[in-house]
Amino acid sequence: MLKFIHAADFHLDSAFAALPAGRAAERRRESRETVFRLADYVNSHGIQLVLLAGDLFDSAAPYRETGEALAQALGRMKARVFAAPGNHDWYGPGSPWVTVDWPENVHIFREGAMTSADLPDLGVTVHGAAFTSPEQGTSLLAGFAPPEDGRIHLGVLHGETDPAEARYNPLRGEEIAASGLAYLALGHIHKRGEPRPYGATLCAWPGCMEGRGFDELGEKGFYEGTVDGGKVLLTFVPFARRRYEILEARVTGRSPREAAEAVLPENTAEDLYRILLTGETGEGGADAKALEAALSERFYALEVRDHTRVAEDVWARAGEDSLRGLFLRELRAKWEAAGDEAERETVTRAVRFGLAALDHRDMG
Repeated sequence: MLKFIHAADFHLDSAFAALPAGRAAERRRESRETVFRLADYVNSHGIQLVLLAGDLFDSAAPYRETGEALAQALGRMKARVFAAPGNHDWYGPGSPWVTVDWPENVHIFREGAMTSADLPDLGVTVHGAAFTSPEQGTSLLAGFAPPEDGRIHLGVLHGETDPAEARYNPLRGEEIAASGLAYLALGHIHKRGEPRPYGATLCAWPGCMEGRGFDELGEKGFYEGTVDGGKVLLTFVPFARRRYEILEARVTGRSPREAAEAVLPENTAEDLYRILLTGETGEGGADAKALEAALSERFYALEVRDHTRVAEDVWARAGEDSLRGLFLRELRAKWEAAGDEAERETVTRAVRFGLAALDHRDMG
């Protein structure tokens, strides 16, 4: 039985631009350390084969020490390692795939066409190809078929299946089904997908190894698999150092602090959270910045956003024969004419700031 790991989309040297400079630098260091933790996992779990499906670097020109750190980590693995460069870390002049000295156990697919590497001691052949530019408009799997030699055939590619726009190795389902591969390890899609069969070929995307923003939520990690008699079984292994999460807290009828406390899990210190305050509030709103400051020490990073709407009793004063009433009548008309929720939120903020100005209140 062969034991393998399938990982992708490390995006080493990502900017983490939404974080303060110190936190961003720390996250970049942690991302590099993730690969060393992965090496420890490989060695302690008897993994024989590691398939890395592209975008290991966030660009084709990362910092030199990042490439050297990845080479060092992969060299520690007591396993054969295969990497297929993707659209971010495409294989070309000046890229770390060319300039870094890679250890003997690491095989980098360097061509924009399928090539093969035999592992006779494991009875396996690994097939793969590289992006050789930032885009790959045709399928790297088109016309591919391995020899019928009794070996287990595995593939590793960066790409997507049946996309609307053919830019990143557009693989067709029928190509995968005709590939003769027992397993196709894919990268590029940052959200983990459940393993999907195409004919006798199983394929999957493990998603990215570490979330980098609130568009990459929840558990991140890799697939651990076994191949036994040509049958592939996969298990997802959560492995990220930190998680991004978004929670909604409804404040209607209670304070924003009470609403937030009600939805927060116990352990948040290692993770990055966005709390969306929804429901109805009075003229002053939810004071998201004050809540953020009060809770921030309980998180690695915290962002609180006020998505509440103005309570009906505030609008009720629109009937007053006063400057306040005139202001509310005009804003209510704009709110009712708003084309979408974002426009209504803009009107809501205008109401709150306008009323605060009328009452000479501090809105921060």
